[in-house]
Amino acid sequence: MSQELTQEDEGIGSRIRSNPRPALIWMVGALALLAPEFGAIVQLVTTTVPGVGVVELPTLLTRELIPNQGYQLPNGNWQGTFLGLSPAIAWTLRVVLIYVYAFAWLAWLWYGYLTFRRNYRFADWTPTDDRIDRLRDHRWGQFGFVVVFVFVMFAMFAPALGPTTLQSNIIDPYSYEVTYYDEEVSEVSTASVGTANLAAQSRGTPDQNVGLWSYDEYDRFHPAGTVTNGKDMFTFLVFGARISLFIALSATLIAGGIALVLALVTAYYKGLADLVTVVASDAFSSIPLLLLLIMLSVVLSGTWISNLYNGAVILVLIFGVFYWPFYWRTIRGPAFQTVENEWIDAAKSYGQSPFTLMRKHIAPYVVSYLLIYASLGLGGIIISTSALSYLGLGITAPTPEWGRLVVLGQQYVPTVSWHISIIPGLAIVLVVTGFNALGDGIRDAIDPESEGTEGGAAAAGGGG
Repeated sequence: MSQELTQEDEGIGSRIRSNPRPALIWMVGALALLAPEFGAIVQLVTTTVPGVGVVELPTLLTRELIPNQGYQLPNGNWQGTFLGLSPAIAWTLRVVLIYVYAFAWLAWLWYGYLTFRRNYRFADWTPTDDRIDRLRDHRWGQFGFVVVFVFVMFAMFAPALGPTTLQSNIIDPYSYEVTYYDEEVSEVSTASVGTANLAAQSRGTPDQNVGLWSYDEYDRFHPAGTVTNGKDMFTFLVFGARISLFIALSATLIAGGIALVLALVTAYYKGLADLVTVVASDAFSSIPLLLLLIMLSVVLSGTWISNLYNGAVILVLIFGVFYWPFYWRTIRGPAFQTVENEWIDAAKSYGQSPFTLMRKHIAPYVVSYLLIYASLGLGGIIISTSALSYLGLGITAPTPEWGRLVVLGQQYVPTVSWHISIIPGLAIVLVVTGFNALGDGIRDAIDPESEGTEGGAAAAGGGG
């Protein structure tokens, strides 16, 4: 018996040393996946280290390796594109490779979990196994996971996914040039990207529209068409996804962190600490958030803080500070229930400090509930950010944001340029639905008794 306990007390390092083969296979897989993007890692490191010049190495998934911008000669051949393919095919090839690469990392993570479960874990079963298995069988949750994963990859690989670059097409188009074949003079010519954008505007008439999966007269490919000023809409969408994800994740981390700390403190100390937090939570919740966002966006416009990441940082702070009551109220109940368990009293009797007790014995049971509501709240932050952009507030132009596309194209919805508003609108709905579906899946996986009941999550977080 004592020998078994000694083995179970071994760290993960000792278990790997006694059976290194599965771990080595897993690590070799990681190195194989890192190799195509090794150049990007080196560039990131050399960019962040002061005094070190940027080292640029070729990587697999960059637009430089699979270029999609070129021009078409009268004989139909393409110049400047990857292997002479048409820009549409070259761009599609790059997108497919990026998502294959991303799903390969996902498979690697899953294989790592199975490797740990089969080879390095003493227990044959844990409650986490059941939760993961339930989530694997939850079709609605799987739908949400796939949507969220595609959206996150959309944001992470935005520079490579766009058919053109943010800087050249949206931020500073008159400082860059596009090469094309000029049929009037029968030779290859150049023009500024800004000039080419003026000729590619989508303004609701057949002679002024570049729709889905089409080329403009400068041989530039636009998978999602162009917007009213001729800028590429797909590039706008991918970089808009990046800033939306940054705001939603950062704000959720801040709000969730505040809520978790307050839930642990109020559940442990109760009394005055809980009363003060309840009053503060009610006070914050009584403030209409959208009106507050509008007011602060106007008041702080032009200040230094509104210029940080084009206004994204101030939105992160506002959402982070004013979203915590929502999370705190939902995890307060589970935190209070956990404190009442006998093992908490046993831990106290062993003289554990309040901080250790909260961190080791209460927090693990509360975090799972926090994950549910965090995934649900992410969608709400994305909608609020888009609403601000729709009103002309929040993220400053020309930085891409999906809500600005909706307002740009709303007058063209009944015309041939319907894509300007409809596509970003559908994207917002799809992403928010995906986050909600994922939250539902996590909720049902953690608490199967709540499956199929609208109030299950609320019940789980009840008690506030």
